[in-house]
Amino acid sequence: MDMITNHPPTAELQALDAAHHMHPFTAGAELAAKGVLVIKSAKGVTLTDSEGHQLMDAMAGLWCVNIGYGRDELADVAARQMRELPYYNTFFQTTHVPAIALAIKLAELVPGDLNQVFFAGSGSEANDTNIRLVRHYWAAKGKPDKKIIISRKNAYHGSTVAAASLGGMDAMHAQGGLPIPDIHHIDQPNWYAEGGDLSPEEFGLERARQLEAAINELGEDKVAAFIGEPIQGAGGVIIPPETYWPEIQRICDAHEILLIADEVICGFGRTGNWFGSQTFGIRPDIMTIAKGLSSGYAPIGGSMVSDEVAGVIANAGDFNHGYTYSGHPVAAAVALENLRILQEERLIETVQQDTGPYLAQKWKQLADHPMVAEANSVGMVGSLALSPDKSARAPFAAPAGTVGLICRDRCFANNLVMRHVGDRMIISPPLILTKPDIDTLVGRAYQAIDETYKTVQADGLFKAG
Repeated sequence: MDMITNHPPTAELQALDAAHHMHPFTAGAELAAKGVLVIKSAKGVTLTDSEGHQLMDAMAGLWCVNIGYGRDELADVAARQMRELPYYNTFFQTTHVPAIALAIKLAELVPGDLNQVFFAGSGSEANDTNIRLVRHYWAAKGKPDKKIIISRKNAYHGSTVAAASLGGMDAMHAQGGLPIPDIHHIDQPNWYAEGGDLSPEEFGLERARQLEAAINELGEDKVAAFIGEPIQGAGGVIIPPETYWPEIQRICDAHEILLIADEVICGFGRTGNWFGSQTFGIRPDIMTIAKGLSSGYAPIGGSMVSDEVAGVIANAGDFNHGYTYSGHPVAAAVALENLRILQEERLIETVQQDTGPYLAQKWKQLADHPMVAEANSVGMVGSLALSPDKSARAPFAAPAGTVGLICRDRCFANNLVMRHVGDRMIISPPLILTKPDIDTLVGRAYQAIDETYKTVQADGLFKAG
């Protein structure tokens, strides 16, 4: 405890971290040579590092701190629950009040007939659950050959072996022998990078209809489900054309396959509605939830399941699946308090009616910069596409991510946490962001982009590939 409250100097912490801590999605040797950024505290939308520097967190942690940092109410609820019942499992025909209460609240908030929840510790775990759920569902209905799950290239559905297989990221598949069998990927609805001369509307339909072509090719009797994020998050905040999701829904309705909406990023207010499915008119059979469910204050995730699917599973004997921390009482209590704050403080309504439109207006102005070819946002999530030739939507000649990484570093230098995916810059700030906060965010983003522009020009990188 002493080390946490009275920590050593930053350089010593960096050395200790390098010696003992393996980081996710990181080249360890490179990080050790550079020195990790040590975050010491946070309040509202601001992070403070071990040197006392303050940064605006425009990524809400990892897309998750929807209510912002430093809410004592969640700490108080966690402490109270730890004293009363710190842990018990939900195996062996037992339950506890926090799990029941959270399940009731979720059934109330989630649209449609998704009235049951299978709890997990994360979105990755929940998507593992979804694979088991849909295959067990079809087997229980006498169709055990319906096993294939269709996903999309450049999708992100988690980092476990099964969840990373559902995802469509080549760099992840290259490590560990992925994907597992019976996962099929179709092209993503990324008009900016792949739309060519098609209008966004035409392109959205073309990409959606790849699902129908895949079902016909693979056999409807073999396909169990389609999974998609309403907005592809880690893929670069890819907001699909407005024609895309209605056509996906039509195809799922026309064929005997389940639709899984991965709401890990889009859920709990990110898009200006409680769920991205409401923003895009999706009617899923299963919905993956995590992140904003607890605003990251405690690890928790789950699968919201339709009455039809849950009913079949319930009558098919034991479902031989679960996690030690399914419905963990402290995490469930924290999530409940987080949902109370979102609801009672009308944070989602504020994003929908006030701050979301304001962010969209200010964010679009960044497209006036000579290196920004596209500036899109929905609610409190947005992206910028950097290009040396805006009119052609051209990539840089340098390897993808070279310019994006320069821009990310300039963001940090300007006290802004903004992430890069290739040469796209992305934000996902806390939902509590105010209009003055938005002005600050956009101002720092412009400064970082302009500094990047000057660096790229000076280094001879401002040319199309």
